[in-house]
Amino acid sequence: MKRTETDVLYESTLAADSTSQLSFFTQFLKTKIGAVPVALFIAIAAVVFAAEYKSYLPRNMIGGFAVIMTLGFLLAHIGHTIPIFKDIGGPAILCLMVPSILVYFYLFNDNTMKTVHLLMKEANFLYFVIACLVVGSILGMNRKILIQGMVRMFVPLVIGTVTAVVKGLLVGKLCGYSLYNTFFFIIVPIIGGGISEGILPLSLAYSALLGQAPDVYVAQLAPAAVVGNIFAIFCAGILSRLGMRGKDLNGEGRLVRSDEEQNLFTVNDTPKPVDFHLMGGSLLMICAFFIVGGLFEKLVHIPGPVLMILIAVFCKYSRVIPTSMETGAHSVYKFVSSSLVWPLMIGLGMLYIPLESVVAVVAVVAVVAVVAVVAVGYVIVCGSVVLSMALVSFVIAPRLNMYPIEASIVTTCHSDLGGTVDVAILSESNRMSLMPFAQIATRIGGASTVIGATLLMGWLL
Repeated sequence: MKRTETDVLYESTLAADSTSQLSFFTQFLKTKIGAVPVALFIAIAAVVFAAEYKSYLPRNMIGGFAVIMTLGFLLAHIGHTIPIFKDIGGPAILCLMVPSILVYFYLFNDNTMKTVHLLMKEANFLYFVIACLVVGSILGMNRKILIQGMVRMFVPLVIGTVTAVVKGLLVGKLCGYSLYNTFFFIIVPIIGGGISEGILPLSLAYSALLGQAPDVYVAQLAPAAVVGNIFAIFCAGILSRLGMRGKDLNGEGRLVRSDEEQNLFTVNDTPKPVDFHLMGGSLLMICAFFIVGGLFEKLVHIPGPVLMILIAVFCKYSRVIPTSMETGAHSVYKFVSSSLVWPLMIGLGMLYIPLESVVAVVAVVAVVAVVAVVAVGYVIVCGSVVLSMALVSFVIAPRLNMYPIEASIVTTCHSDLGGTVDVAILSESNRMSLMPFAQIATRIGGASTVIGATLLMGWLL
């Protein structure tokens, strides 16, 4: 019996649908949650959930890591896939907010909470992550770029920062905030270098000086950092579009006008293979940096984490650390920053961030999105800090033989959420060649802010 044309079309449609479904399934299997293939991640998550539900999680570091890493990988992946939201600190917001909400509604049992408490509090996982991030990032920077970049960026960065601080204090006062709260809890978090290298070390320093647990201050500092990050991205976008119209202002990725000076920053660091044995030795060295900072704290009465930063910078400048150990420390930094920061945020959200603080973060972000009346003064203060920094660099750049667009974009990176947003800002503006300068603004500018704010708070107290 001959097939009709309708039968042929029906079979073709079924074949197309089957191919489409197969293609979707294949694409789905290629998806990774963190670094874990999605099918394997689902299996792992099911095991962890079942153990959590039945209160069979081992009450030790293994159980704690299972909980925070499963949630951290999942929420960070979701935060990275949402358009726009991913560029304003989406992963950090979700990793802090969602666990706090789950705790608020008692969706974690007592055994799970005690297990995470053991890891975060008793084992001080927070201190471990901070030491690896701070020491590893400083020792891993190219020394030539570190020195020359600091010299070149010193003037616009310092003048822009001072102007931003003064402007922020004035605007904060007009909006009803005290100078103390405006500076230490709004301005400093914005220009502190992001979550990993700014908020976390600040929380340790504030804890040493003010007495409460470090995690309490993360909730107070994070909203300003997130809102400042939004303004930083906005400023970079406006500057990039302005550069398309004013060619004399635009270096098209070149910061300085002189070819000779520009070549100073053209350093080709070839990727080096990861040596796990070397990473182990470097991890021991990082622990020693943290301990030395604590020892000197007893002598000079400056918080140990701040002294750890100063000692790491001194060692980098004086070349007292073997190159191989610096490479190993940077490998530790890359591992921790890529794999452990989001789980750390989960632990902080579960134990130390009350739902009221989470709602405050959401409210601040919502204010920026819909220009609501509530908390608009807070947003204005954050905006004045970032905009002042960008504007000052734009104005003084020509007098330093620098292109205004590039100088302003680099200085704006001083107020974003760190290296990931540096990449987002520079890639969107097609200026990835400015990455060494952005790293100077973010890392060294942030570390200097943390140190300066801590010393000033200690003096005031």
